[in-house]
Amino acid sequence: MTYTQTSDPTIREHVQAWQKLDVDQQLALFWFIYKEMGSSITPAAPGASTVSPDIAEGLFNQVQELSHEEQLKVQRDLIQKVDSVISREYSSLSDTTKLLFWYRLAQGMDSGSVIPVPPEYQLSPEAKTLLNKIQQLAFEQQIALFRDYVAPLGTEPKAGAEI
Repeated sequence: MTYTQTSDPTIREHVQAWQKLDVDQQLALFWFIYKEMGSSITPAAPGASTVSPDIAEGLFNQVQELSHEEQLKVQRDLIQKVDSVISREYSSLSDTTKLLFWYRLAQGMDSGSVIPVPPEYQLSPEAKTLLNKIQQLAFEQQIALFRDYVAPLGTEPKAGAEI
Protein backbone atom coordinates (compact mmCIF):
# COMPACT_ATOMS: atom_id res chain seq x y z
CA MET A 1 0.00 0.00 0.00
CA THR A 2 1.43 3.36 -0.93
CA TYR A 3 0.76 6.50 1.00
CA THR A 4 0.99 10.20 0.31
CA GLN A 5 3.03 12.14 2.80
CA THR A 6 1.97 15.68 3.63
CA SER A 7 3.96 18.49 2.09
CA ASP A 8 3.98 20.41 5.41
CA PRO A 9 7.66 20.59 6.49
CA THR A 10 6.69 20.83 10.19
CA ILE A 11 4.74 17.58 9.95
CA ARG A 12 7.61 15.84 8.14
CA GLU A 13 10.06 17.09 10.78
CA HIS A 14 7.86 15.78 13.61
CA VAL A 15 7.37 12.40 11.90
CA GLN A 16 11.13 12.06 11.44
CA ALA A 17 11.74 12.97 15.10
CA TRP A 18 9.17 10.34 16.14
CA GLN A 19 10.81 7.70 13.94
CA LYS A 20 14.23 8.44 15.50
CA LEU A 21 12.97 7.43 18.95
CA ASP A 22 13.56 3.83 20.00
CA VAL A 23 10.62 1.55 19.33
CA ASP A 24 9.30 1.53 22.91
CA GLN A 25 9.47 5.32 23.10
CA GLN A 26 7.54 5.49 19.82
CA LEU A 27 4.84 3.26 21.30
CA ALA A 28 4.79 5.20 24.56
CA LEU A 29 4.50 8.49 22.68
CA PHE A 30 1.40 7.15 20.94
CA TRP A 31 -0.04 6.24 24.33
CA PHE A 32 0.69 9.65 25.86
CA ILE A 33 -0.81 11.37 22.81
CA TYR A 34 -3.95 9.27 23.24
CA LYS A 35 -4.13 10.13 26.95
CA GLU A 36 -3.56 13.84 26.34
CA MET A 37 -5.56 14.29 23.13
CA GLY A 38 -7.71 11.20 22.74
CA SER A 39 -10.96 13.09 23.04
CA SER A 40 -10.06 15.34 20.11
CA ILE A 41 -8.72 12.49 17.98
CA THR A 42 -11.76 10.30 18.62
CA PRO A 43 -14.08 11.88 16.04
CA ALA A 44 -11.40 12.01 13.37
CA ALA A 45 -10.27 8.41 13.51
CA PRO A 46 -13.56 6.46 13.35
CA GLY A 47 -15.53 9.03 11.38
CA ALA A 48 -13.02 9.62 8.63
CA SER A 49 -12.33 6.07 7.58
CA THR A 50 -12.87 5.42 3.89
CA VAL A 51 -13.07 1.71 4.64
CA SER A 52 -15.44 0.02 7.01
CA PRO A 53 -14.35 0.42 10.64
CA ASP A 54 -15.00 -3.33 10.83
CA ILE A 55 -11.66 -3.92 9.07
CA ALA A 56 -9.70 -2.03 11.75
CA GLU A 57 -11.79 -3.74 14.41
CA GLY A 58 -11.04 -7.17 12.94
CA LEU A 59 -7.29 -6.57 13.03
CA PHE A 60 -7.58 -5.09 16.53
CA ASN A 61 -9.46 -8.21 17.66
CA GLN A 62 -6.65 -10.42 16.34
CA VAL A 63 -4.17 -8.48 18.47
CA GLN A 64 -6.48 -8.34 21.48
CA GLU A 65 -6.74 -12.16 21.52
CA LEU A 66 -2.96 -12.52 21.97
CA SER A 67 -1.10 -12.61 25.28
CA HIS A 68 0.19 -9.25 26.50
CA GLU A 69 3.74 -10.20 25.50
CA GLU A 70 2.57 -11.12 21.99
CA GLN A 71 0.55 -7.87 21.76
CA LEU A 72 3.67 -5.86 22.54
CA LYS A 73 5.65 -7.87 19.99
CA VAL A 74 3.03 -7.16 17.30
CA GLN A 75 3.20 -3.42 17.99
CA ARG A 76 6.99 -3.43 17.96
CA ASP A 77 6.97 -5.52 14.76
CA LEU A 78 4.69 -3.01 13.03
CA ILE A 79 7.04 -0.15 13.88
CA GLN A 80 10.15 -2.14 12.96
CA LYS A 81 8.50 -3.44 9.77
CA VAL A 82 9.05 -7.07 10.70
CA ASP A 83 7.41 -9.44 8.24
CA SER A 84 4.43 -11.18 9.86
CA VAL A 85 0.85 -11.97 8.93
CA ILE A 86 -0.52 -9.10 11.03
CA SER A 87 2.13 -6.72 9.68
CA ARG A 88 1.16 -7.60 6.09
CA GLU A 89 -2.56 -7.30 6.86
CA TYR A 90 -1.93 -3.92 8.47
CA SER A 91 0.06 -2.75 5.46
CA SER A 92 -2.89 -3.42 3.17
CA LEU A 93 -5.16 -1.03 5.10
CA SER A 94 -5.89 2.55 4.03
CA ASP A 95 -3.97 5.21 5.93
CA THR A 96 -7.09 6.32 7.80
CA THR A 97 -7.98 2.75 8.74
CA LYS A 98 -4.42 2.34 10.08
CA LEU A 99 -4.99 5.41 12.22
CA LEU A 100 -8.24 3.90 13.48
CA PHE A 101 -6.43 0.63 14.28
CA TRP A 102 -3.87 2.48 16.47
CA TYR A 103 -6.68 4.41 18.11
CA ARG A 104 -8.38 1.10 18.96
CA LEU A 105 -5.08 -0.22 20.37
CA ALA A 106 -4.90 2.83 22.66
CA GLN A 107 -8.48 2.23 23.75
CA GLY A 108 -7.58 -1.40 24.46
CA MET A 109 -4.61 -0.28 26.52
CA ASP A 110 -6.89 2.07 28.44
CA SER A 111 -9.37 -0.73 29.17
CA GLY A 112 -6.68 -3.31 29.94
CA SER A 113 -7.46 -5.65 27.05
CA VAL A 114 -4.16 -4.66 25.39
CA ILE A 115 -0.85 -4.50 27.24
CA PRO A 116 -0.67 -1.10 28.93
CA VAL A 117 2.28 1.20 29.33
CA PRO A 118 3.64 0.54 32.84
CA PRO A 119 2.27 3.17 35.26
CA GLU A 120 5.75 4.40 36.20
CA TYR A 121 6.91 4.70 32.58
CA GLN A 122 8.51 8.02 31.70
CA LEU A 123 8.92 9.46 28.23
CA SER A 124 12.47 10.35 27.26
CA PRO A 125 13.27 14.08 27.12
CA GLU A 126 13.16 13.87 23.29
CA ALA A 127 9.73 12.24 23.33
CA LYS A 128 8.41 14.78 25.88
CA THR A 129 9.65 17.63 23.70
CA LEU A 130 7.97 16.08 20.67
CA LEU A 131 4.71 15.55 22.59
CA ASN A 132 4.72 19.24 23.55
CA LYS A 133 5.32 20.24 19.92
CA ILE A 134 2.49 17.97 18.73
CA GLN A 135 0.11 19.51 21.26
CA GLN A 136 0.89 22.94 19.77
CA LEU A 137 -0.17 21.89 16.26
CA ALA A 138 -3.59 22.66 14.83
CA PHE A 139 -6.00 19.73 14.89
CA GLU A 140 -5.70 19.10 11.12
CA GLN A 141 -1.89 19.07 11.42
CA GLN A 142 -2.09 16.59 14.29
CA ILE A 143 -4.21 14.21 12.23
CA ALA A 144 -1.89 14.62 9.22
CA LEU A 145 1.08 13.88 11.49
CA PHE A 146 -0.53 10.75 12.92
CA ARG A 147 -1.45 9.49 9.45
CA ASP A 148 2.05 10.18 8.12
CA TYR A 149 3.51 8.28 11.07
CA VAL A 150 1.26 5.19 10.89
CA ALA A 151 1.02 4.92 7.09
CA PRO A 152 4.45 3.38 6.35
CA LEU A 153 4.37 0.94 9.30
CA GLY A 154 3.98 -2.78 8.70
CA THR A 155 5.35 -4.72 5.76
CA GLU A 156 4.21 -4.95 2.19
CA PRO A 157 2.76 -8.31 1.20
CA LYS A 158 5.27 -10.25 -0.85
CA ALA A 159 4.29 -11.53 -4.28
CA GLY A 160 2.65 -14.90 -3.84
CA ALA A 161 2.52 -14.60 -0.03
CA GLU A 162 -0.63 -15.55 1.80
CA ILE A 163 -2.24 -12.85 3.91
